Amino acid sequence: MPTLSQLLASLPEEQRIILTAHYLRGKSVDDIATMLGVPQKSVEAVIALGKAELLKALQ
Repeated sequence: MPTLSQLLASLPEEQRIILTAHYLRGKSVDDIATMLGVPQKSVEAVIALGKAELLKALQ
């Protein structure tokens, strides 16, 4: 079974950056959106998609 690090490394760069900032560094959606200069809804969508991909990979 792959490790979390391996799974994160397999994600596209944008997903990896956002998921790492949110879940591992504790950044809020608003903070991430501001940092990247993108809408909050975009960050929320990337988090949802990336989380779903990680869960699928773990099954």
